[in-house]
Amino acid sequence: MSEGAGEQPVRVALVGSGRMGSFHGRTLSSRLPGVRLAAVADPAPGAAQRLADALGAARASTDPAEVLADPDVDAVVVAAPARFHADLVVAAAGAGKHVFCEKPMAMHLADARRAIDAAREAGVVLQVGFNRRFAPDWSAARALLDDGRLGAVRLLRSLTRDPGGFDPSRVAPDTIFRETLIHDFDTLRFLHPGAEAVEVFALADALVEPGWRERGLLDTAVVTVRFDDGAIGTAEACFEAAYGYDVRGEVLGSGGSATTGDGRRTGMVFSGADGRRVDTARSDQELFAGAYTAELAAFTDAVRAGTPAAVTGEDAYAALAIALAAAESVRSRRPVRIDEVPIDEVRVDEVRVDEVPR
Repeated sequence: MSEGAGEQPVRVALVGSGRMGSFHGRTLSSRLPGVRLAAVADPAPGAAQRLADALGAARASTDPAEVLADPDVDAVVVAAPARFHADLVVAAAGAGKHVFCEKPMAMHLADARRAIDAAREAGVVLQVGFNRRFAPDWSAARALLDDGRLGAVRLLRSLTRDPGGFDPSRVAPDTIFRETLIHDFDTLRFLHPGAEAVEVFALADALVEPGWRERGLLDTAVVTVRFDDGAIGTAEACFEAAYGYDVRGEVLGSGGSATTGDGRRTGMVFSGADGRRVDTARSDQELFAGAYTAELAAFTDAVRAGTPAAVTGEDAYAALAIALAAAESVRSRRPVRIDEVPIDEVRVDEVRVDEVPR
C-alpha cells in the first residue's frame, strides 16, 4: 500500500502463510494505508516465498527468528498454528516488535501470562485476533451497552456454526473450546463489560463425526457461563451447518435486547414460485472480511500512535480461562469455577486425535 508523503509506513512481518495468514497478508499488502508487508515467514518449504512473491513482500524466510531479528520490521502478525502462538509472541516481544496474534494467544494459562508479561516488559503493543469486536453488529450492540440503553445485563448468547468439511483426524482435543468457542467466550465478555465469568458448565459430544467419539473428538458443544453479577451467558458451537457459516449473538438487558449477526451475503431476498430464498455466507473470511481488516487497522494504528491495543492479552487470558473451564466441565461432568482452573494444567493439546493412544 502506498504511503503518504513523508509518512513512515508500519512495516509488518507475517508469520504463517496458511489460510488465515494469507488473508492477513493480503490485508497488510493492499488494504491498509500506511502499512507495508515487509516479510513472510513459514517453515513449510516454499510457502513463505510463494506468498511473498504474490503479495510483493521484500523478504521470505523459513525461519521466523530471521524476520523477528530484521531491523526493518516494526511489528509481527502471528498466524501460525495455535500451539506456537505463545512462544512466537514472547520471541517477537523480546525482539522489540509489536505483536498481533491470532486467537488463541496461548493454549495454557501459564503461557498466556508469559506472553502478556513479555509484551509488557518490552513495552510493545500486544493485540489478539478477536475479530467479532470489530464487526458492525457487535460494535453497535456494545455501544448500546456503553451508553446505558440496554440497562443491566441479564442474559447473553453467542453461537458459532462452521460449514463443515473438516478432517476429524486433525482436530486436537478441546479444539472446540480453545479455538472455536473462544471467540464466543470473548463475545460474551465484550457484550458484558465490567463483569467477569466465575463458573462454567459444558456439554459436548461428537455428533457430526460420531465414529470419532471414542478417540476424543468433540464437534458440538453448549456452554453456560455465570458472571460475577449473576448474569448468565450461553455459547454454542457445531462444526457443521449445512447452510453455511453462521455466527450470531444476543444480549438481554433491563432496558431491551440487541441481536447481532445475520449470515446472509446481502440484504436481498428472492421471492419466487418456490417461496423466498436468501444466500448465506460460506466462510468466516466472507462473513467477517471487514472485521478482519478493521482489527489489523486498529493494531497498526496503535503501533503508529503508541496507544494500547483494542483487544489485549488480558482479554485473551480471560477467554482462555473460560475455555479451559469448559473442557474440564465436560471431563468431570460438573460445573467448574474459573478459579479452579490451574495455571499449569495438563497439556493435551499438542496431540492430534489420530495420535491419541487407543
